Amino acid sequence: MSDARLPRVLVVQHQDSCPPALFGQWLTEAGVALDVCRPDLGAAVPSLTRAGRDAYDGLLVLGGDMTADADTAHAWLPVVRQRVAEAAAGGFPSLGICLGHQVAGLALGATVERNPHGTTIGLRQVDWEPAVIFDPLLSAIAGEDRALWWNDDVVVDLPEGAEVLATGLDGAVQAARFAPTVWGVQFHPEADSGLVQRWAESDAVGLGRLGFDADELVESVLLAQPELVRTWRPLAESFATLVRGRAAATDQFGHPGR
Repeated sequence: MSDARLPRVLVVQHQDSCPPALFGQWLTEAGVALDVCRPDLGAAVPSLTRAGRDAYDGLLVLGGDMTADADTAHAWLPVVRQRVAEAAAGGFPSLGICLGHQVAGLALGATVERNPHGTTIGLRQVDWEPAVIFDPLLSAIAGEDRALWWNDDVVVDLPEGAEVLATGLDGAVQAARFAPTVWGVQFHPEADSGLVQRWAESDAVGLGRLGFDADELVESVLLAQPELVRTWRPLAESFATLVRGRAAATDQFGHPGR
């Protein structure tokens, strides 16, 4: 099958240091083509539809250093929120990671604020809620899982109809379904030890102020990487299944025009 016929996901990357990384690799291996958009470099964020036809079959919004409502400094953020709203209205499978989780929450009526318990960094347990059992993306994945966190802000006051799928011991939302086809995870399933090393090197002073040793943090992720790959590759594969399903359904009824 040529790349042009593959189901396509629009990937919004906000900065060079937050690429799709492992998650992008897993999606590609699962038969999904990625169109990575870099609005920070001046690219316009395309619509999910074009001339009444689907240009994409899914949406992935990645992380970044900025806050989810930093519209003045990062003028593309309102457009990304609009794309999330379009995805929700059109039934496009969509996933936000860290900042992307917060952007998706804002787009669909949640609030984002600083975590009153402080910055969350490092490997922590994902504490799944009972609702995950019935979730079409995460039901087959949830278990005794760890993930990597690197965030200051959290999503609160979810909109009516949203489902909280995981929460931390501090009560912060770790994963949610904001709309029937729109999910967000506060952690970083895409990050490997090389990416974490890059983050640690760029923020060594900040990590030190928070009491973290950058080398120890990177080493912990390196040691955990086989576990993290086993845990979170299925999330990408599950997301790819939803994307392929939407592509197949729209192909059947003659809507996509790819």
